[in-house]
Amino acid sequence: MKLLQKLLPFVILIGLSYWAIKPLLLPGFFPMHDDAQVARVYEMHKSLSDGMFPVRWVSDLGYGYGYPIFNFYAPLAYYLGGLMAFFFDALTATKIMMIIAIIGSGITMYLFAKSFWGRWGGLVSALLYVYVPYHAVNIYVRGDVTEFFAYSFIPLAFWGVSQIAQTLHNKKTTKKTLWKWIAVSAIGYAGIIISHNLTAMMATPFLFAFACLLVFQVKTAERYLIFASLGLGILLASFYWLPVFAEMKYTDVLSQVGGGAAYKEHFVCPQQLWNSAWGFGGSTPNSCIDGVSYKIGKLHIGLAIIALFALFFSWKKDKRLFSILSFCVLSLSFSLFLMLNSSQFLWDALSPMAFFQYPWRFLLIVSFFISFLGGAVLWMFKNFPFVEPLLGSVLLIAIIFVNAELFVPQVQLAKTANDYTKPSIIKWDTSKISDEYLPNGFAESKSIREIVVDKITLPSSDGKITVIQQTGMITAQIFLKKAKKILIKQAYFPAWHVFVDGKETSYTKAKNGMIVAVPVGTHFIELRFIQTPIERLGNALSLTGVLVLFLGIMSTRKDKIHDKKST
Repeated sequence: MKLLQKLLPFVILIGLSYWAIKPLLLPGFFPMHDDAQVARVYEMHKSLSDGMFPVRWVSDLGYGYGYPIFNFYAPLAYYLGGLMAFFFDALTATKIMMIIAIIGSGITMYLFAKSFWGRWGGLVSALLYVYVPYHAVNIYVRGDVTEFFAYSFIPLAFWGVSQIAQTLHNKKTTKKTLWKWIAVSAIGYAGIIISHNLTAMMATPFLFAFACLLVFQVKTAERYLIFASLGLGILLASFYWLPVFAEMKYTDVLSQVGGGAAYKEHFVCPQQLWNSAWGFGGSTPNSCIDGVSYKIGKLHIGLAIIALFALFFSWKKDKRLFSILSFCVLSLSFSLFLMLNSSQFLWDALSPMAFFQYPWRFLLIVSFFISFLGGAVLWMFKNFPFVEPLLGSVLLIAIIFVNAELFVPQVQLAKTANDYTKPSIIKWDTSKISDEYLPNGFAESKSIREIVVDKITLPSSDGKITVIQQTGMITAQIFLKKAKKILIKQAYFPAWHVFVDGKETSYTKAKNGMIVAVPVGTHFIELRFIQTPIERLGNALSLTGVLVLFLGIMSTRKDKIHDKKST
């Protein structure tokens, strides 16, 4: 019976999330701004199948030249999709990946908000979080899977650090309880980083500011564990973020900063936050009329305003809760400010903010804080046993009634996995969407006739060649009638090493691949992807983080065994 009571809110939440995921349960798929999701899942699956882990390179994108997309483009969502593709086709795996993220965002927000507002408040915050308009924009308009995947980890990280502080504050600290919450905090923060680097950049200042507030509230010596848990999260994610900073120079990623995506041209007009027309277009430079909506949601705003009364209630009842509520209100206000033109001086002063490109991305942070605050309305009625469930039920219905209509695609297309994963589609149509992971100055294919089919080719007049192509290795047995320079149609990246007859040999970088000198006769050529020193360092740091987490958890198990023996 107790188990049923614990599981019931999750069952209710999953059931009420149906209208957010309904289009993903239908046959076919739908267009979106980033229409490369199925192809990326397919390529991740292919790389995993070829034995590459961690996956850093894909072989077909980049017009068939391949590129290190998962070295730079946050991979966590695609790991899930790639694993699902072992059991389903790539399109179904992509849908499952998206559904898990959508429902997961509600579950993690429930866990976080419940610890402050109780079950009903937790359910209201969770459903507000699932059905916030910007969530619908990310899913069905932008198709930014990595961003709404990170969205589901934000509450987990905040929940973890808040529970560490709560455990220390209660002065009933046990090693087992502390390590439980350290693990939640570390995994939550690592999940944000590995899911979407820009979301991690946005969320980190707020998360660390929240941690500072909690450290100030806790008086015990162990309060350093709040920051230690976040440091452990950074350590866990090292395999991803370290190469991002160190190896970005080998691609053309920085070309995406500025230009048509310059932040100065994409600030939001205040009235758009209250109400702006729903659309499936893009962000219009220097305009208050965009092709996509930036509204926060009138119900969300209304509940957040009502929740301000919780500040007055908490001031008398719980000073600690008052400070947390104040922090959330200030964070919400600051996030809103960063989307407006009046904040440009900050954007100009802090050069890394240019990577965000669009100030309206901070709607993600706004969505988090305004949804969390919305649940506080129920907290004010927690001492009224009949009012709380009645009001909670009405609000849950209202949230769906008001916002469910936004969670629909522009059109449902009768697509199959093959429509997204045919070689010509991936190497041409999908590659045109995103080719910034190719080397700077690389000669991109200008037509479908120029895409790569075979990585190494040889005219019959020069000799014979047999090629085997895999994600992390290309092997060829070649017979040359005379010494020749062979072009390997693979985009340059420092992880690639060339071997002729088992001995590593140098090669020349070209605008359309790598050139290797091969002597006359029969030879065996290998092109191997060998992780760079910085990548191996990142892997080692992540493994260290896993080991620390494992040993910490196991130490609590050992203490438990000792306690049993002593009794």
